[in-house]
Amino acid sequence: MHFELSEEQIMIQQAARDFAQQELKPGVIERDEHQKFPAEQVKKLGELGFLGMMVDPKYNGSGLDAISYVLVMEELSKIDASASVVVSVNNSLVCYGLEHYGSEAQKEKYLKPLASGEKIGAFCLSEPEAGSDATSQRTTAEDKGDYYLLNGTKNWITNGSTASTYLVIAQTHPELRHKGINAFIVEKGTEGFTIGPKENKLGIRGSDTHSLMFNDVKVPKENRIGDDGFGFSFAMKTLEGGRIGIAAQALGIAQGAFELATQYAKERKSFGKPISEHQAIAFKLADMATQIEAARLLVYKAAWLKDQGLPYTQAGSMAKLFASKVAMDVTIEAVQVHGGYGFVKEYHVERLMRDAKITQIYEGTSEIQKMVISREVIR
Repeated sequence: MHFELSEEQIMIQQAARDFAQQELKPGVIERDEHQKFPAEQVKKLGELGFLGMMVDPKYNGSGLDAISYVLVMEELSKIDASASVVVSVNNSLVCYGLEHYGSEAQKEKYLKPLASGEKIGAFCLSEPEAGSDATSQRTTAEDKGDYYLLNGTKNWITNGSTASTYLVIAQTHPELRHKGINAFIVEKGTEGFTIGPKENKLGIRGSDTHSLMFNDVKVPKENRIGDDGFGFSFAMKTLEGGRIGIAAQALGIAQGAFELATQYAKERKSFGKPISEHQAIAFKLADMATQIEAARLLVYKAAWLKDQGLPYTQAGSMAKLFASKVAMDVTIEAVQVHGGYGFVKEYHVERLMRDAKITQIYEGTSEIQKMVISREVIR
């Protein structure tokens, strides 16, 4: 077993760390406060090649591995999970889905500008009555010959108003249930496609989350991804990789909170010495460090399996399940270490605690991860 990163991976990690400190940290509290999308920062992430990291260079991607991707996700998430979720969705869900399952024409038209960061994408699966139960799609796509007619509503869509390209999952053959679902590429501005108000969220408040409404939206036949009925498989295969990205986000949130707590514990004094020298605090830091390291190994292993072309369904779900719990546990303890200051926005840890919660919910709740893991284990 080799636990060392390559020189290239270390360089990419450092570049992401520098970007997070120099570009994301200034203004991160204000963006959270005002729910402001980090548009300028996302544009720069695209210029650095972070929005199409694993895409083949012939489609304007960076051609990097999954390990490099999770390193970047970890570093960005230490500072601003609202920015890192854009990187996650664009890489893991949108670019991955198009590169692996889209037609050559779709890759030329849609993947290239997404991988270069010229445009960003959104993945539209969740609905008001179809969250964890993705088989119960109420959004319909009626086959009209040379086009589909799309009707329905999508909920909780990341990059909801800032995306240009939307991958929309919809039901074409209700009698076939999940085998009748299709995936479509829908462009912003298409007639009948409207964007609802921005959600006022607990965490990742800078992230652009909206409901989307489709009212007799015409989607050309050539914008269907894969064969008729491939949509549910497309969504599940794409989400498998997405879970690794969110696991890395959770890891980064935990690591960021831990670093802040450690630094504070060394500086803050009580009873005549730094609080880090009190066993109550020292043991908290020890537990946090151990949990984070365990999560990191799970995340890196899942990414490594993906890079090797080996099955990673179970590993990805384990990484997301565990890392998201660690993110919650560590951020809560980081607030505790800070005491009253942990409750104050300028110390960052309360925001990290709020951001951590969503990692247990999106791209498959913790309960769904347990279902996936148990099926793999029993099999």
